[in-house]
Amino acid sequence: MFQLAVGDELILLLHVILWFDEPAPHATSFLGSQKQIEKLLVLTVATEETDGFLRFMQSAKYFNYTVLGMGEGWKGGDVGRSIGGGQKIRLLKEAMEALADQEDLVVLSVDSYDLIFAGGPEEILRKFQQANHKVVFAAEGLVWPDKKLADQYPSVRSGKRYLNSGGIIGYAPYINSIVSQWNLHDNDDDQLFYTKIYLDPLQRQTLNMTLDHKCQIFQNLNGAVDEVLLKFGTDRVRVRNTMYDSLPAVVHGNGNTKMYLNYLANYVPNAWSYEHGCSHCDDDGEFRSLAGLLCCLCYPDVMVGVFIEQPTPFLPEFFQRLLTLDYPKDKLRVFVHNNEVYHEKHIQNFWEENRNVFSSFKVVGPEENLSQGEARNMGMDLCRKDATCDYYFSIDSDVMLTNRQTLKLLIEQNRKIIGPLVTRHGKLWSNFWGALSLDGYYARSEDYVDIVQRKRVGVWNIPYMAHVYLVKGSALRNELKERNFFILEKLDPDMALCRNARELGVFMYITNRHDFGRLISTANYNISHYNNDLWQIFENPVDWKEKYIHQNYTRIFTENYLEEPCPDVYWFPVFSEKACDELVEEMEHYGSWSGGKHERIAGGYETVPTDDIHMKQIGFDKEWLHFIREFISPVTLKVFSGYYTKGYAIMNFVVKYTPDRQAYLRPHHDSSTFTINIALNNKDRDFQGGGCRFHRYNCSIESPRKGWSFMHPGRLTHLHEGLPTTNGTRYIAVSFIDP
Repeated sequence: MFQLAVGDELILLLHVILWFDEPAPHATSFLGSQKQIEKLLVLTVATEETDGFLRFMQSAKYFNYTVLGMGEGWKGGDVGRSIGGGQKIRLLKEAMEALADQEDLVVLSVDSYDLIFAGGPEEILRKFQQANHKVVFAAEGLVWPDKKLADQYPSVRSGKRYLNSGGIIGYAPYINSIVSQWNLHDNDDDQLFYTKIYLDPLQRQTLNMTLDHKCQIFQNLNGAVDEVLLKFGTDRVRVRNTMYDSLPAVVHGNGNTKMYLNYLANYVPNAWSYEHGCSHCDDDGEFRSLAGLLCCLCYPDVMVGVFIEQPTPFLPEFFQRLLTLDYPKDKLRVFVHNNEVYHEKHIQNFWEENRNVFSSFKVVGPEENLSQGEARNMGMDLCRKDATCDYYFSIDSDVMLTNRQTLKLLIEQNRKIIGPLVTRHGKLWSNFWGALSLDGYYARSEDYVDIVQRKRVGVWNIPYMAHVYLVKGSALRNELKERNFFILEKLDPDMALCRNARELGVFMYITNRHDFGRLISTANYNISHYNNDLWQIFENPVDWKEKYIHQNYTRIFTENYLEEPCPDVYWFPVFSEKACDELVEEMEHYGSWSGGKHERIAGGYETVPTDDIHMKQIGFDKEWLHFIREFISPVTLKVFSGYYTKGYAIMNFVVKYTPDRQAYLRPHHDSSTFTINIALNNKDRDFQGGGCRFHRYNCSIESPRKGWSFMHPGRLTHLHEGLPTTNGTRYIAVSFIDP
């Protein structure tokens, strides 16, 4: 049974007793001729049911301990920051009074928030027997809390020299003899108390005490992180001390090693393995599946905080993905902080089209002059102050969520703070850090690359996340009830949030169980053009392709989706409607159409000039040539088998045909090996007439499709002319490739 006493302020003390009193399967192999198998009693103290305590209990459950509980308020001081913890000894003293005469009872006293079991009771009893002492304390290489006592410790030839009170094991009468000496205050230091008893030569001999010098039972991580690594076995994962070649059964993240314990506990004892993957991913699930979520009477209410803190490419597409999340929109309230005047038009357009879609839609613009930290605090407060807000979902504008189930999948995991893994395309850059350096900044954990590349799939306890995460509303109103979480010293807002969460003992998780989406690059986003996303072909190639390449382009290669309307003239889809429209808008915004003059081309002149603007004139030549190499060259190889294009062109331009300026183009050969000609608008809607006639074959194409390209040989064989545009304006994009 498991009882928790909860006070008015939701503060509780857990005096947890874990019994193991069944004979171990192979007990006789290590207890020799002993007739009676000892019982193992495990005692710990916790002040709150924190994430760390729940993890401790999870590791205990794995090894089949039974749990009892009782409540009392904590008075032992802040042992994480200074000396203290005396209340633990007082409680242990009270518990031992009833157990003092049980000579066959072995008592194991351990911390809980920053400790996990890595081995079972049989192993602990065996190793205790092998130590051949009545009491064994955990050991470490650092002296705490009084360094002046270092010289009083007995010398050791090999192993850790100094006592740590986070782990003690011994026979009940001997443990009772130690703790019965306690007569100090609850906020006095527990480790100092045990140290003074251990350093007394007479007591050390009388009570037959020793330290676990070579980490056979206890592994304290403080000062020993470099000694420890994970050992993957067939049944479970162990922590191995490489210095002493030991497999400790109890792992303690004392001092500043709690983040490293979090890393180890992502695997130990059975959280993740190569054979079984993630074994705990669904253990705490509030909804066992998406079907379970759908069967609930109502969906949780979610406050969505959107943060646009710098010019960001593809923002309309970002909002569209938010709109298409598979979640009831009447359960979503949206808060937007926009720090960029440039993006006001995008937000306005989205709001006008979707003003009645969400439960509410609030925008705080650049005129409010809020810092990032202030804006993020504001968004989180909107959920914190509203008792009906079940979750707060924070997402930055550089996150492209491609998984419509993201919100449901995160809710399903039932964590206080959890984020979906998103990465930059083709890079190891992601929205989490696997470890921190000593100064609190990025450090690469051993498993970082495998998690990013999804070679290890699971739910991972990590020290830092940014860009996108889900926070429970109940956590905001309890563990995270203090405000201004995003403002701390000189840290950026996300680092401030994560440090505050770590110091409060609230675990943060990242999940890579699904493919959620990606991060886009904002570093080199130039907003000086009319349609700035066109220039993102290098920085954000996936998003560029999704926005600007025709949806049927890949069918060219999978289904032979192209046509040959004239001999060696191929017709295929390449540009999306958006690409055509934005390229035309860009040219019209530039506005300096040539009027069909000869003299404007450097290094020569056009024999049959068009009314056009060249890509180089708008600073788009490098991007256009990259487009040719990425999306035209593969088609060239398909239709002109054996020809490998260099993808190079000097003449790249958009032509404008109108009846009053230039309606047609007389017969000519192109100065190219082959030419592409992409229709940028619609026949019969935007213009009448137009098309192209190839003289050698007496073949005309008079119905160009928007976004489709012609590809034909340029020199010698394909003399052609532009047919008259009789009404409206016709636009085409042309390249003379491999001149």
